Amino acid sequence: MNEPWKPVSMSSLVIGVPAAVVFWIHALRSSDGFLLLDFVNLPFHEFGHLLFGTIGENIGLWGGTLFQLIVPFGILVSFFLRRDPAGTAFGAFWFGENLLNISAYIADARKMDLPLVGGGEHDWNIILSGLTILKYDTLIGGVVKTSGWLVMTGAVAWFIIKGLTDRED
Repeated sequence: MNEPWKPVSMSSLVIGVPAAVVFWIHALRSSDGFLLLDFVNLPFHEFGHLLFGTIGENIGLWGGTLFQLIVPFGILVSFFLRRDPAGTAFGAFWFGENLLNISAYIADARKMDLPLVGGGEHDWNIILSGLTILKYDTLIGGVVKTSGWLVMTGAVAWFIIKGLTDRED
C-alpha cells in the first residue's frame, strides 16, 4: 500500500471534470430524482434484492440499496488499491450519485409516488415503518442527499488537486 499514486493524465482531467460538472447540472435540473446513471444503478438495486433475499426476507429488503452501494464502493476500492486516481475518483463519484438516487427513494417513503419496478412494494416505506421512523423520511432523505453531494464534490475536488499537484511535480 506504500506504492505511489499513478499520475493523473491531462486528458482524464480535461474529460472527467467537465463530465462531472455536466452531470451535476443534469442532477440539479432533474425534477423527479431519477438521473442518467440510475439506468445503470437500477439493475444492481434489483439484483441486490435477489442476492440478499437468499439469506432472508429482511436483509433481502435492504439488499437492493446495499448492493446499489456495494458495486460502486467495490470499484472505488479496486482502483484505490491500484493507486489509480481517475478510477478512484470515478468510483467515489458514482457512490455519491447512488446516494442521490437512494435519497429520493427514502424521501418518498410516506408519499409512495415514485414508480416502482413491477409495481412492487416500497422498500423504504417498509424499512422506515419497521424502524418506527417513517415520519422522518424527508429528513433522512435530505441527509442522504447532502451526503451524496459531499461525496461527489469531494471526489472531484480530490481529483483536481491530485491532477494539479502532479503537474507541479
